[in-house]
Amino acid sequence: MSLYQISNPQGNTTSTGFVPACQTAPLCGQEVCDTSLSITERVKSLVDSLTLEEKILNVVDASAGSTRLGLPPHEWWNEATHGVGSAPGVQFTDKPANFSYATSFPAPILTAASFDDALVREIASVIGKEGRAFANNGFSGFNFWAPNINPFRDPRWGRGQETPGEDSFVVQSYIRNFIPGLQGDNPNEKKVIATCKHYAAYDLETGRYGNDYNPTQQDLADYFLAPFKTCVRDTGVGSIMCAYNAVDGIPACSSEYLLEQVLRKQWNFTAEYNYVVSDCDAVTDIWRYHNFTDSEEAAASVALNAGTDLECGSSYLKLNESLAASQITVETLDRALTRLYSALFTVGFFDGGKYSGLDFSDVSTPEAQALAYQAAVEGMTLLKNDKNLLPIRSSHKFKSVALIGPFANATTQMQGDYSGTAPYLISPLEAFEGHSEWEINYSMGTEINNQSSSGFASALATAKKSDLIFYLGGIDNSMEAETLDRTSLTWPGNQLDIIDQLSNLHKPLIVVQFGGGQVDDSPLLQNKGVHALVWAGYPSQSGGSALLDVLIGKRSIAGRLPVTQYPASYADQVSVFDINLRPTADSSYPGRTYKWYTGKPVIPFGYGLHYTHFDFDWEQTLDLKYNIQNLVASCQSTGPINDNTPFATVKARVKNVGSEVSDYVGLLFVSSEDAGPVPRPNRSLVSYTRLHDIAIGTKGTLEFPLTLGSLARADESGSLVIFPGNYKIALDISESLIFEFSLQGDPVVIDTLPMPDAQYDFTVPVHIQPPSTEAHS
Repeated sequence: MSLYQISNPQGNTTSTGFVPACQTAPLCGQEVCDTSLSITERVKSLVDSLTLEEKILNVVDASAGSTRLGLPPHEWWNEATHGVGSAPGVQFTDKPANFSYATSFPAPILTAASFDDALVREIASVIGKEGRAFANNGFSGFNFWAPNINPFRDPRWGRGQETPGEDSFVVQSYIRNFIPGLQGDNPNEKKVIATCKHYAAYDLETGRYGNDYNPTQQDLADYFLAPFKTCVRDTGVGSIMCAYNAVDGIPACSSEYLLEQVLRKQWNFTAEYNYVVSDCDAVTDIWRYHNFTDSEEAAASVALNAGTDLECGSSYLKLNESLAASQITVETLDRALTRLYSALFTVGFFDGGKYSGLDFSDVSTPEAQALAYQAAVEGMTLLKNDKNLLPIRSSHKFKSVALIGPFANATTQMQGDYSGTAPYLISPLEAFEGHSEWEINYSMGTEINNQSSSGFASALATAKKSDLIFYLGGIDNSMEAETLDRTSLTWPGNQLDIIDQLSNLHKPLIVVQFGGGQVDDSPLLQNKGVHALVWAGYPSQSGGSALLDVLIGKRSIAGRLPVTQYPASYADQVSVFDINLRPTADSSYPGRTYKWYTGKPVIPFGYGLHYTHFDFDWEQTLDLKYNIQNLVASCQSTGPINDNTPFATVKARVKNVGSEVSDYVGLLFVSSEDAGPVPRPNRSLVSYTRLHDIAIGTKGTLEFPLTLGSLARADESGSLVIFPGNYKIALDISESLIFEFSLQGDPVVIDTLPMPDAQYDFTVPVHIQPPSTEAHS
């Protein structure tokens, strides 16, 4: 189900606030509220007290509770991708009433471009605090279905904007900071429950309800499952959402391989409060679109048996029929309820807790507003700057400025998808009009995806009477969103036409490109009349102010693209349904992401210019050679050997030799031309960090922690292996610094991925699905 098919409760909604369940009658008299018992005993008593009908009514997202027992209902569907977002469980009142808004941060794809892990944690901490304030006061539930951690595999994907980009390592780093920020540091006493979604190999809207993908074990380990492993193994996340699609012919929400063998047994997702929730209507789709089962109740049965504890939807309401047909057991139903109520104990649903005092005074604080602005600033990325036109200083003596394009007066358009109501939305036009040095001339000119040129004449007239031209365009949620993939990577509509005409006026022209997915900027990069190009993503509530301050040099620009910008021809060359990452030996398939793509990108992953210049030198590198066995043995004192095991720290000095104070993002890549099986990655990002406000003539030190995982990649079975060979580490895509070293000895496995069984036993007849080559829904 699309989020945008949901009509949220709006208006003058009032709430008396949420009172912890055990502080209300008659539940307070039940054994579940006896604090002398353990949480395990209390949960068991509650589950045992429910009738069969009540049990079934409480394994769907709109859980009914029990009027008989005094157990309150709970809506599990709440969203928080980049702020408390609209969802069935979230109620925004009318402004200016309390709980009429929440801080709206930039879309994750823009935040990811900051390459600033501390920023990610701060953002998530604010979202968690505001989400709990909403929950405490009855305006949301206590769990939130965020983050979206599917890597941005295909540039046409409509939901790539919700993710931290195409690189699995960046996604893993994002998770390590977002989850503890959102939940808090104690998994037994959370602010809110986070949910990593969508498990697994979901990254396409076209035919999403019925698609099947058969990724190799190698790609599963390296890419599709790596973020979920980090989420489960390393962060204490409360829940996981299973995806719409099938993997290896079995719908994800009914996959014993994904939910039991990998998730629970391999990654130890076994705390009493750990539960799996389905994407909305994904259980129904097991039958409706995948045709995996012959009936809806059979779909409910295979999902519950596999370990999907909570359904977003209504098929689980047929579990009484499943029981009657002996397709499930009451014990399996009780297992799901036990996990769900154990989870609610961790957020004070029954007893309250240390976060129960959070209220509207903790929402959209001045600190939160400043953070939303900071995030927008840090993600913006400079892609072109001929003759150092930017930043626009007073010395340029531009008096009149033309502001043209479909994003020039954008407000909600700047939020992207999965947004809530923001406290305010500062459009570029509003921000620019507040800049006292400029007279602003505004004309929209054209729309995002329109062939009408009726607005061109007005826009050109506006530009002709101005000294400086800004064109603000790109793509928005009319082009990319949930349920909506793009079919083209070109600039949509006639935007290139109007940009070309503006460029022929022979005036300074700056193009600002909005949107989550990239478009082919080749025409702009080649056009000498386009002097500068900035990618601004979806910058949200302070987007206009952040953009202005970056353009005039009040704030430095230092973002890096978290995705590859492919040529438009890529959309014709590669099917969205081809799940493979690695290129073919004959180059008929060019591969995906910067690691594997064999073509020439328009702009590569990790690219970003600055307003100043830097010099670099190594401060601390690695040994020239290592014996792999000795290296792994020497790391055992730090704990279990896996891809997280610390290995070394590389340091590089950065000196600002230009004329502007600036942040700097350092990216450290590793590559090898002879280690491990072919094909080999072009390069792999293994560490990054961001330095802030490097003054002119001063130095900063980039510290790059490395792990054994930095040296490993998956073999054909999905095991992470450190292979012998000659390696190179390089600073940034430009390879400003390089250092070569070798690994010697035999390969060493540092992590494994279970192989799927040859077949699985289901309690109903099932039909294994072939891989999708076209939309199946």
